[in-house]
This record gives sequence, structure tokens and C-alpha cells, in this order.
Amino acid sequence: MRQYAPLRRPTRHETSITDAATDVGLPEVIAMRGISTNINRGFLTSLLGLLILGFGLGVGRAADEARPPVAIQFSLHRPIDASAAPFVLAQGRGLFGSEGLAVNTNIASGSLDGIARVAAGTSDFALVDINELIRFRDKPGAPPIKAVFVLFNKAPYAIIARKSRGIRALSDIEAKTLGVPEGDLSIRLWPALARQNGIKTASVKQSKISAAVREPMLSAGQVDAVTGLSYLSGVNLRDRGIPADDLAVLRYADYGCEAYGFALIVNPAFAAAKPEAVKGFLRAVVAGTHLAIKEPGRTADEVVSRMDGGSRDLELERLRTVIRDDILTAEVKRDGIGGIDPVRFGRSVDQIAEDFKFHKRPAAADIFDGSFLPAPGGRTIH
Repeated sequence: MRQYAPLRRPTRHETSITDAATDVGLPEVIAMRGISTNINRGFLTSLLGLLILGFGLGVGRAADEARPPVAIQFSLHRPIDASAAPFVLAQGRGLFGSEGLAVNTNIASGSLDGIARVAAGTSDFALVDINELIRFRDKPGAPPIKAVFVLFNKAPYAIIARKSRGIRALSDIEAKTLGVPEGDLSIRLWPALARQNGIKTASVKQSKISAAVREPMLSAGQVDAVTGLSYLSGVNLRDRGIPADDLAVLRYADYGCEAYGFALIVNPAFAAAKPEAVKGFLRAVVAGTHLAIKEPGRTADEVVSRMDGGSRDLELERLRTVIRDDILTAEVKRDGIGGIDPVRFGRSVDQIAEDFKFHKRPAAADIFDGSFLPAPGGRTIH
């Protein structure tokens, strides 16, 4: 018969399941096992959730990184100089890229050409004179192109004169010869400016000249004053050896002109199809403007690097002129950059109408769409 060894009682260092049950009570052991199982299950469930979430985030991030940038054609109204600094910085500092945009800049031959490119769809955006847009939109059958961002809160129209020729204030222009370059934009608001300031337009002799000889003719004294843009002719003439204290830059905005200046327009089909790209473009421009104001010296360097034979000193002066006179106005400091005041817009249309016969006078909403602008907090600029 097989002999069985007697059962060995556990030593003081051993514990049998039976003894443990006796020590703590079997129901408590079972309860603890249940708690442990639930904790393990909860842990595994949480871990699985985190893994799934992490996988989802990774897939989403990979999808964002794989998504190609939105290609944009952008037209400037003239060759690059310091007035285009916000766009130069948005491109060079990666601000457009961070918005998922791949922007290619081309140069139009003026505001009307920029408008035509956007109308045709060969450019998605263009920087143009908003007053030219107002006149363009009055044409029968004109496409419904609108401005979506105003960069120049005040139009840079000006009369640039020589003090040594007896012109120190606008009233001194009477009985003088005013050189008016072909295609000049500022002369179109001259009738309203003259009326506001009690100047008889017939008393001012207008001499039609080529834009290429505007500064040389004034430097040589062949005319007493010229029309132009304050940040262009007003700065360029100082580079031609005319002493700064002999120049009188008579800005229209200082004499009652209500006109806004350069604004961004967008192709309507592009805006409808890619509204987020439009918003991103504007955010990048606002950020570029901030940088231009904060770092004028570095900005001038970057602008000159994009020019053929540009002068850093000249472009730095041009940048400071544009920021001070046209971009960072009291209205912009108060309300933020990019928008318009409908009441002021109406007054500007009244002034345009003194030299332009409207078929239908436009309201602000006919010309400007503010729905793509950043929120007010995102447009604050100092």
C-alpha cells in the first residue's frame, strides 16, 4: 500500500491560502481580489485610451504636415520698396508658411493692372489703391471685387514743392506751375482738395510731364511743384541733392482729404473657395506689419536685399515715413489695422465724386468686406 507523507504545516515564514483566509476572512480576500481586478481593468482601459488618442493625434499631425500649402499668386502695384515691407517680412520670416500658404509675388504695372489680374484670376490677391478700385467698380459689368484689408489708413497723395520757389503751404500753390505726371493718382482728388482749402484751380498751371522726369524737373526748377506720393517723390527728392529744409511735402491728408490708401483685394471665387487661406494671408500681413514697426533697421536690410541697387538709408527713411504718415495713424491706434469707418468712407466717396461721375454711388459694403479680418484683438497695432 502506498504511503503518503503527512501534511507539513507551514513554517512561520510561509502562508497557505487557507490560513490567509482564516486570518483575514474569506469574503474580504474575495473582495480585495475584485478591487484589484477592477483597478487592473481600469488601468488597461485608460492605457488603451491614451494609446488610441496618441495614435489619433499622430495621424492628425501627420495629415497636417502632409497637406500641401495653398498656392497663392500675389500682385504688388509697383516694384518692391520699403512700402511693401509687411509682405517682404511675411515671406522672408516664414509668416505665410506658418499659415499654410505658399505665396508667389509678382509685379503689376499699377493699381489698374493689379485689379485686372485679380479680376481675371491670374492673381488671387493684389495691393492696389482703393480709390482706383472704387472707380473701377462703377463700370457697368465690373466683377464684384472687394478690398479685404486696408494697409494705408491714409492715402499718401501729396504735392511736393520747393520752399525756395515760394511754396511752404498749400495756399502758396496759386499762380505756380504744378508738374503732373502721366497716370498720377493724386491729381484726381485735387479738385476736392482745392475746393476745401479755398484754392482756385484755374490759378494753378498744370504741366503734363513723364513720371520718369518728375524729380529731375523739380530739382532743376523747371516746375514749382509736382504731384505724387509722399513716401516716393517726397523721399526720392532728398536723394537727389535737394536739401531737406528746402522741400515742402504737402500731404493731402493734412489738408482735409478723407481718402484711404492702398488695400488688399481678393479674387471673389478664391475667397469663396478658400476663406481660411484669405484669413491666414491677412494674419501674416498684420504680423509682418508688427515686425516692420518693431525692427525698422532689420526690415530695411531685408527690403534692400530684394531690390536691385536699393539704398538702405533711403529705404529706412521711406519705411519710417510710411509707418508714421500712412499706416500707424491715430485711427489705427484706436480701432486696429485693416478696417474702414463707413462714415469716413462716405465722405471720401463725396470727394472722389468732384472729379468722377458715378453711375451709382457705392456704400462701404459695396467695396469692402471685413469678414476675413482678424478679431479686433488681433488687429491692435502700436
